[in-house]
Amino acid sequence: MSKIIFTIQYELKPEKKEEYLVVIKELKNLLKAEGLESYSVYEVKGKPGHFQEIYSFATEEAFEAFDDNQNERVNILIGKLNDLTVDNTTKYSTLSEISGN
Repeated sequence: MSKIIFTIQYELKPEKKEEYLVVIKELKNLLKAEGLESYSVYEVKGKPGHFQEIYSFATEEAFEAFDDNQNERVNILIGKLNDLTVDNTTKYSTLSEISGN
């Protein structure tokens, strides 16, 4: 069973940073799911307004089940985040850990 890292990168609308920080704080408190080992948000160094969310899952199964396990408030907050970002700047990556065997 491979660990999965899922990342989302985007650029924030400059006037929305304060609202963004409030949404992210609440989201971090709500995002708890079986198999979700960690959820972190980073601002890209040297690029103000560019952020990256990093989700770490224990297994591929936990990653696949993640969307199904979200409550209504999490879905609302994720929708708000979409409204705060610059159009066409969102990029997603899914990384699967390579086994050493």
